[in-house]
Amino acid sequence: MKIIENGNLTLVRGIKASGIHCGIKSGSKKDLALIYSESLATAAGVFTNNLVSAAPIHICKENLLDHQARSIIINSGIANAATGEKGIDDARQMAYLTASALQIHTNSVLVSSTGKIGEYLPMEKIASGIQKAASSLSIDGGQNAAEAIMTTDTFPKQIAVRIKMAGTDVNLAGIAKGAGMIRPNMATMLAFLVTDAAVEANLLQDCLRNAVNQTFHRITVDGDTSTNDMVILMANGLSGIEAISSESKDANKFIDAVEFICQKLALMIVNDGEGATKLICIHVKGALSEKDAEKIAFRIAESPLVKTSLFGEGCNWGRVMAAAGSAGIFVDPKKIDIFYGSVQVVQKGTGFALKTEKVLKTYLKSRNINIDVDLHMGRKSAKVWTTDLTPDYVHINADYKT
Repeated sequence: MKIIENGNLTLVRGIKASGIHCGIKSGSKKDLALIYSESLATAAGVFTNNLVSAAPIHICKENLLDHQARSIIINSGIANAATGEKGIDDARQMAYLTASALQIHTNSVLVSSTGKIGEYLPMEKIASGIQKAASSLSIDGGQNAAEAIMTTDTFPKQIAVRIKMAGTDVNLAGIAKGAGMIRPNMATMLAFLVTDAAVEANLLQDCLRNAVNQTFHRITVDGDTSTNDMVILMANGLSGIEAISSESKDANKFIDAVEFICQKLALMIVNDGEGATKLICIHVKGALSEKDAEKIAFRIAESPLVKTSLFGEGCNWGRVMAAAGSAGIFVDPKKIDIFYGSVQVVQKGTGFALKTEKVLKTYLKSRNINIDVDLHMGRKSAKVWTTDLTPDYVHINADYKT
């Protein structure tokens, strides 16, 4: 697998994209993105588990019943969530207007929105914006699309890879947005992946769900689950390879590539956490089950005391111990070892003098921090990625309406 430098969605055969300003956001910030496949694609999706799900979620689920799609229209700035039947009608209208502009079937259009909850979409602006976005579609439009889906993000998130399958170069690319209100199942994040591989629908859905479980479902910034979140994967088959099934020789190559793309995008989201100065990996191992390890890792990752201590660059390992013991999972405190990076701070449940204190202080000034917690109870493990909690996070979210 080869990472394509500066690669984006339009590296994939048959994919065009655009990102334009239609007037949802102030100034000239891009706020409407369009992704288009020249041929009908097999499609899969994973969506938020929040019961207060936004209107576009419902439209996407409807239009994915046949596991096919050809285009995705995305607006940023307004979430179209908690907007009742009008919100549903507006999301459906977005699909219709996009289909009309592209001369394709309405049910082959997926719809996505992100931004403030509780406001109605300015449909006149969006209608004219869809026409503009359709006429702006280009094989050079991937960067613009990545920028147009941003809200509080500080940089566009995109990656592309190339893999060899059946003697043919197959391309896979993705973009994402997200910086705050990040918690699995899903989080305030959108991700859109495209490939020119041909993939059977069942494998595509299983592959995406498994990848999401290991990546986007393992990140947390603040423990909040949002209303709009989705990950979509379209496979248009224009590489010319035979459709991949679970029995195919190259199936694992494709599965690994999808997880790799999702992992890279997920880490970009955490690294861009609102106000964050640290990217923190919590690795819990020696658990009786992966579920136990994951639950303890999330309890540590979402502890405000742990997160603020890391912002302060202090080794307050007692907060990690306390969080591990309050996750609702049985642990034996006398067996726990904790490491900050390569420096052990707890051995068999007891902290001990740090002869390498200077090394640890230097380590905690790093952008990337690893905390390993070994329970010594079993053989299962889980990793969760999070950020520190900073004054800037409070300021950003105090000023952000809904």
